[in-house]
Amino acid sequence: MVKTVRFHEYGGPEVLRVEDVPVGEPGPGEARVRIEAVGLNRAEALYRMGVYIEQVREFPSLVGAEAAGEILAVGPDVTGFEAGQAVSVIPTFSMNDYGVYAEEAIVPVDSLIARPEGLDAVAGAAVWMPYLTAYGALVQVGGMKPADTVVITAASSSVGLAAIQIANRIGAVPIATTRTAAKRDALLEAGAAHVITTADEAVDERVLALTEGRGAEFAFDAVAGSGITALARSVAANGTLFLYGALSGEPTPYPGFALGMPALSIRTFLVHETTRNPARLREAAAFVTSGLRSGAFTPTVDRTFDLEDIVEAHRYLEQSAQIGKIVATVKA
Repeated sequence: MVKTVRFHEYGGPEVLRVEDVPVGEPGPGEARVRIEAVGLNRAEALYRMGVYIEQVREFPSLVGAEAAGEILAVGPDVTGFEAGQAVSVIPTFSMNDYGVYAEEAIVPVDSLIARPEGLDAVAGAAVWMPYLTAYGALVQVGGMKPADTVVITAASSSVGLAAIQIANRIGAVPIATTRTAAKRDALLEAGAAHVITTADEAVDERVLALTEGRGAEFAFDAVAGSGITALARSVAANGTLFLYGALSGEPTPYPGFALGMPALSIRTFLVHETTRNPARLREAAAFVTSGLRSGAFTPTVDRTFDLEDIVEAHRYLEQSAQIGKIVATVKA
């Protein structure tokens, strides 16, 4: 029996329970991993509330899709991984089938990435979801190149900070947006070329001024809602607005009608487009690993919690006050 977080009904953070659950042995294509750290993601809060892109098939439900730890055992016919190996678990699977908020977990082997030397468990649980999301959208789908400008909303999130670092490594120009000036200095220190505080400035006007009227080649948006129209106005002709989240909780209008149907691509993006495509994942993992080794990429961890305090960790997650990743650690 191992400590495992499950929930028996939809609801707020308080529905999460730490329970003793048998973990079993890995089957074909699976591994058993001792979890050392878990990366918290907004998707898990949405899943817990019943408003995620997939619903719980059966209660009680596991939860969690990103972690770091050590392989304890591998299933029959598994090659390329072995017991004792330090790994990260990335989101390739449905939380209806697997979950990593636990002391130990069975996971599919295709969700494992060998941890680069020098990357500890906390960083190993904080790096992959953010960087694979930003790289998958902006580079693999969008084709971001040197001198392109990208507007990054919710820029103090782990994905936003990853997008800033990736843009800088590519040679693009990252413009960060944040609600108030409280996070301005942190975003500039993180590598943003410019910071727009949306409570005080019009995003479209400032971006157009910064780009000499051209607009940004990309907008990378985790907020959606009513602000999407102004964000769309900041995008250059034939540019792309990526939607990868909906933090506003508001209905999101289609801005093309308000803007007179410009030549603008609006595209949703899920990290699964990269993590569930072996060729894309191999390419993205190589890029991110190279950035980690060179020091160009440094995952930002805002705060850690003990797994036993997962309810408080989710309450903190829902405040959206963090700069970077929230990680839950598991006692040895």
